[in-house]
Amino acid sequence: MISLAKQPGTYLYTQVIDVISENIDSGTLQPGDRLPSLRQMSKATGVSIPTVRQAYIELERQRRVESRPQSGFYVRHQARNDLVRPSPGVAPDPGPMKCRSLLERVYDGVYDPDLVPLGVANPTMAKPATKALNRAMKRALGSSDDTVLNYAPSLGATRLRQQIAWHYFDTMGARVDPDSICITNGGQEALLLALKAITQPGDIVAVESPTYHGILELIDTLGLLAVDVPTCPEEGVMTQRLSEVLDRHDVRACVFSTTLNNPLGVTMPDDDRLRLARILAERDIPLIEDDVYGDLRFDGQRPAPVQFLGTGTDAVTVGSFSKTVAPGYRVGWIVSNHRREEIHRLKRAFSLNSGYIQQETLADFIAAGDYARHLKALRPVLKRNCERMSALIAQYFPVATRVSQPLGGAVLWLELPGEVRGERLFEDALAAGISTAPGRIYTPCGCYENFIRLSFGHRWSDETEKAVAWLGRHVQEMQGDGHQKQA
Repeated sequence: MISLAKQPGTYLYTQVIDVISENIDSGTLQPGDRLPSLRQMSKATGVSIPTVRQAYIELERQRRVESRPQSGFYVRHQARNDLVRPSPGVAPDPGPMKCRSLLERVYDGVYDPDLVPLGVANPTMAKPATKALNRAMKRALGSSDDTVLNYAPSLGATRLRQQIAWHYFDTMGARVDPDSICITNGGQEALLLALKAITQPGDIVAVESPTYHGILELIDTLGLLAVDVPTCPEEGVMTQRLSEVLDRHDVRACVFSTTLNNPLGVTMPDDDRLRLARILAERDIPLIEDDVYGDLRFDGQRPAPVQFLGTGTDAVTVGSFSKTVAPGYRVGWIVSNHRREEIHRLKRAFSLNSGYIQQETLADFIAAGDYARHLKALRPVLKRNCERMSALIAQYFPVATRVSQPLGGAVLWLELPGEVRGERLFEDALAAGISTAPGRIYTPCGCYENFIRLSFGHRWSDETEKAVAWLGRHVQEMQGDGHQKQA
């Protein structure tokens, strides 16, 4: 409990500020910790509630704490690292993926249960919805005959498509026809169907830089070529640079995440997203929007995908429950108005349908209000995990390290000192029992050699803290080795 030894001649509210600051500086209060309520602090310190409120407001002005509506005051992450810089200004020519073997090694680490999982983004496991999902599955099985054990319709269970459409309307006011939704085996199949419906082998596809490595592997596997569009860690796709890329190359489709990017965790501002929509509409270039993280903004403010902005842009939207509910269910979806028949045909050809039991369970999960409650509980856990990991990076990594400041999601994007290579750190960390994700797999050109992605999307533990501390100390050592070699 925080206590106060009153000092004559000093304002009481400044003494409250000092005692809280001391507890933050000593680590007694960690980033993301909730401060005692005004009433609790008043009782503990023997000062009035208005005095405590004045202290809390001043601490918020100093950016040491932050207020959260109807929740209280929380310790704010004090980053000493600069924000990661925008990606390079000149995009390289389109090409195939250049680090497939590295990606395969990363996946080997992802599925190794003996490793501390900093290389895999699995946000729902930070606070699993296991009990609510089990109840929903029991209800789905109990209210049906043997239908859920049979093949599902190719488009997906009607009830789930209706619930997804309702979720869009409830969270962002978007009116979606359930018949425009096709249920898929995770978000990856949805991306596959969208790319197959829009492109032909040899076509050029524009992607964010950096972007999700699964998108790059799909593009490469389908015989397509990817070209980077520089992306700002605070504003998303740089629309002026996008226009330059489109002027230089015959781009046939774009795959962007305007609602919440992976790995930067950035949401494009509304004006920029409308500008992006106009640029693509004027050139008649389709947009495939990867929206699997949109529900995981820390503040709960749900951005609408470009498809629902009413701009007339030729766009499809990809969603998934893998990041928000349960990756093991393998349930995603794609929303398309103009290409619904082609996507339906491709779905039948590739996998026929998706699991009926999982679909009915998720439909019940949403209808019962469990999905909304789960997201409301999950977001603050992820935010606190983000603050904790950012604080550890500030404590243990070199000062020259630059770090993203995500608005949501489950990952941090780190720019290491120039002489430190993310791939070498990845290999050394594996040997130490830690999985990471080297930056090279997030671009088709093989750059980002001194970048890594770290995930806070898992249950926080002492092992997590020890792993981040080990990585920081090892980067310090690698930086020293680099300086010696340069000398």
